[in-house]
Amino acid sequence: MFFSVPPIRHLLAWFNILGPGRRGALRPLRSTTQYQSYPSISGLTLVELESPPGAPATQVVGVSNAWRKLLMQAEMAAPHLQVAALEGESGCGKQTLARYLFSRSPLAGTSFQRRDAREWLVTDADPATLAGFTYLDRVDLLAPPGQGLLLSVLKALQDRPQGRAVLLASSHASLRQMAGQGLLMPDLAFRLSAVRFAVPPLRQRREDVAPLAQCLLDRFCSRYQQRPVVLGPGALARLIQHAWPGNIRELASVLETALLEAANGVIRASDLALPIAGIAEPDVHSVLPAENLSLDAVIRHHVRCVLDLNHGNKLRSARQLGISRSTLYRILGNERILAP
Repeated sequence: MFFSVPPIRHLLAWFNILGPGRRGALRPLRSTTQYQSYPSISGLTLVELESPPGAPATQVVGVSNAWRKLLMQAEMAAPHLQVAALEGESGCGKQTLARYLFSRSPLAGTSFQRRDAREWLVTDADPATLAGFTYLDRVDLLAPPGQGLLLSVLKALQDRPQGRAVLLASSHASLRQMAGQGLLMPDLAFRLSAVRFAVPPLRQRREDVAPLAQCLLDRFCSRYQQRPVVLGPGALARLIQHAWPGNIRELASVLETALLEAANGVIRASDLALPIAGIAEPDVHSVLPAENLSLDAVIRHHVRCVLDLNHGNKLRSARQLGISRSTLYRILGNERILAP
């Protein structure tokens, strides 16, 4: 069966907000299962759960109905795939699903290749040599000449015996909608999306936030050689309430920052670099006087707003602003920011 039910103590650990002696804490999982993350060009994106040695195929993190339904579709399609489209927002889990499909395909013993569609078409797009499992990233960014090349590859691929090569096309946008808008060749869109997997964003499967957060925290604790940490009062609720426009990539970034700032092995709600609900940044025109709208003044005002939203935490504010802490101190010290 595609999804094995974890022990009841694991489910309780995922969803029990009230840990013993620690109101609001998320208890860390105690399991022999190993977690592994797969890096991408832009950093950590997707998290996959690997079964212990000797256990059947790879499982992925997620307990929501939407995620289970997607895995069921993948389980049914994996043994018969030749071409498929994986559509979804950045960082929502497309590569994780691709690896899940790979682990259950007849090509599981071969290599898994992740390639940028534009680079791959220029260097390696020879249908005669296409073999193994290929995951093409950002097909939606292909220009018309690249779309024509990919269409010729698909036409040649359909004439080859099934089971020798699988081509997965990743896209942030719906390929069929792009075809309807004239942004993608209709023939290419229909060939790619005959088998289509739509990966839902994290905000549509909030039940997955808790197990994903625990998985990521375990990984970061191992990386930084720290003892296990727990989510303090209100922290998990804050994570679940957030909309996560950056999906799992954003969750990983927020938790890694929080882990480095946490004290006594507890991540507080205030350690999470997330906007506070109901608090909006003031309009610059309503705060700055009209006679003081120089670029230096506007930059200094924006820095103070970010600092206020982070309750005076200068390290976190500097990270959000993309500047060094020394630059932040210089701005707050009313030194000139821009060269004359």
